[in-house]
Amino acid sequence: MTSSVRLAIDAMGGDYGPRVTVPAAADFLSRNPSVRISLFGDEAQIHACLKKLSSPCERLSVVHCEQQVDNDEKPSQALRQKRDSSMWRAISAVEQGDADACISAGNTGALMAMGLIQLRLYPGIERPAICAALPALKRRTYLLDAGANLDCTPQQLHQFAAMASCLVRTLDSIDSPQVGLLNVGSEDQKGAQCVRDAAELLAEDGAINYQGFVEGDDVYKGTTDIVVCDGFNGNVALKAGEGVARMIAERLRAAFKRTWYTRLVGALAKPVLLHFRNSIDPAQYNGASFLGLRGIVVKSHGSACQLAFAQALQVAFEEAQAGLSRQIEQAFASASEDDGNPATD
Repeated sequence: MTSSVRLAIDAMGGDYGPRVTVPAAADFLSRNPSVRISLFGDEAQIHACLKKLSSPCERLSVVHCEQQVDNDEKPSQALRQKRDSSMWRAISAVEQGDADACISAGNTGALMAMGLIQLRLYPGIERPAICAALPALKRRTYLLDAGANLDCTPQQLHQFAAMASCLVRTLDSIDSPQVGLLNVGSEDQKGAQCVRDAAELLAEDGAINYQGFVEGDDVYKGTTDIVVCDGFNGNVALKAGEGVARMIAERLRAAFKRTWYTRLVGALAKPVLLHFRNSIDPAQYNGASFLGLRGIVVKSHGSACQLAFAQALQVAFEEAQAGLSRQIEQAFASASEDDGNPATD
């Protein structure tokens, strides 16, 4: 019998709060009988949204919180003043063992800071990284860091590659995932010194299937399973891809509405167009993982719709079910022992 997975949701996070998080949670529960969900936030608002649902939600509990973290709030301020916020307490549920994963669409900086304070990092990992799945020609590509660390050392980029390799092995069952390092060219002499030094570390690590430098267009070609970079370039690549996907969808919609003939062609091509739209829809890839923390924390896009937030829940569910945090911990412990330096807490 499959063991139950417990998810802790910051119900107040994001642009829409309970209006999205509550129905998304209810829908997710209806499709996943092995899941239990705790909604953290304003009890009155959450129950008001629950009353609008057509059927009662089993395996769902509500934990009242007096505070919530604002989208534009400084992480340092949230840490000092928001210890009874829905975000803090959802993470705390993971730290205390009451939940297997936390999901929030709230303030990214505050979520990262609160995750670091409560969950801490595994030995051998200097900084957490945001890992996002993106659509690609061959299969999905994992990009990290997607915005947590604007500047990274070669050692940290190496650690990001090791964590992402563990994720892809665990979730996608790819024994030796290919890793590329984002650069301005594929030639060895190109790029900043930090990137070239990281390339040397990756090439020397026999546990990582390093393929060399990749460029921006390789991210969506699916040239490698994993693309590693600092958070500045990663966030630009992520947002640029989301913008292009939305632009293509809008341009196609407008093109098929121009005349009666294009409307007719659009009607005939509707199944193909729907498949195409879904294949590049950012909502289908929502949910970025904070790798390196001693627990699973998944960040949903702040403007996520119900479908997109449910996808973030799916990411958290799969990682919890597969024991991803334990896999990363064991990988870094083994690497430390191989280097002659047993990992310590």
